[in-house]
Amino acid sequence: MGTGKRGLLMMAVTVVCAVTVLAAPGTAFAAPSPSPTPSASPSSSPTPVSNKELEEVRKKLEKLYHSAAVATDQYNAAEEAAEKQSAEIVSLAKKIVRGQEKLAELKERAGSAAAAQYRLGGLPDEAKLMLSDDPRTFLDGAGRVIQGQRATKGLLAEMTRTQQDLEQYSRDASAQWQKLEAGRKAKAAAQKKIEKQIKAAEQLESQLEKEQLERLKKLEEEAAYKAQTAWLDSGALKDVKGKASEQGRKAVKYAGAQLGKPYEWGAEGPKTYDCSGLTSQAWASAGSGIPRTSQEQWKQLKRIDIKDMRPGDLIIYNDDASHVAMYIGGGAIIHAPRPGRTVTVAGAGSMPILGVVRPDA
Repeated sequence: MGTGKRGLLMMAVTVVCAVTVLAAPGTAFAAPSPSPTPSASPSSSPTPVSNKELEEVRKKLEKLYHSAAVATDQYNAAEEAAEKQSAEIVSLAKKIVRGQEKLAELKERAGSAAAAQYRLGGLPDEAKLMLSDDPRTFLDGAGRVIQGQRATKGLLAEMTRTQQDLEQYSRDASAQWQKLEAGRKAKAAAQKKIEKQIKAAEQLESQLEKEQLERLKKLEEEAAYKAQTAWLDSGALKDVKGKASEQGRKAVKYAGAQLGKPYEWGAEGPKTYDCSGLTSQAWASAGSGIPRTSQEQWKQLKRIDIKDMRPGDLIIYNDDASHVAMYIGGGAIIHAPRPGRTVTVAGAGSMPILGVVRPDA
């Protein structure tokens, strides 16, 4: 292999392939075989990189960033779960404190009752009643005995329930803590994978000259345009005439105001976003809380036919629901594409559509 730019490119592709295989066991991406070239002299010009070779780079970048997107969803899901689990642990801790205070109060009441009985000579009410010769006193005493027995039983039952509640709260808190720890490990593993995939992609791109990077971006745009054209030619938008709801208009307005802001995995704004961070915050601004990740948005929100799509609806992409965008009408979307890109407008059919969901169904 020569020492020109083509040689550097092929070497970078090979390195990235190795990183990808390590990051995703069972999936291999073969590096293109370079054509034999004569040894380059110090004065020779770099061998031009063909569009075919750049297309190979584009496809590998697409796979790397897709893998990073999947890991980002895993990271976001772990973070969302951790927030809920932490809140639950705090809530349980408060319940335990209140339960302990209540149990202490009940024990104090029981102690007071025992002390009062001791001061009266230690005879229980039942014994005093049996020693009474006055019928009226006997009848009045009988009523008090029954009330006292009920009160004692009630006090003991309440103490038992409070103790049981405390034990259950403690078990629940322990379980939530274990989940929190497991979530932290999952989050750390996802973060490691994200960083590895993005680093590999950046290393690959760093091997290209400025002119080659511009050609690579052009190839990305051409691939997106080709997919969008095929989608439109299929008649997918033929019957799409839905108008945005009031909430949908607010969500679209929010998303539009973020145009040009950088993509950052795990980010929910206001300066940077990932794909589901943008859509979830847009709908939060419209007064409708939705799941944080694209996969959960796909699972939990109402699914609708493309023909019924309206601005504000979310389009979920890829078989694994690893990307999401907001439909804004006219066959267009707003989305946060990937690292190195900014929030932008694109064709709704420029990526493989899994389906459409509606947050305000």
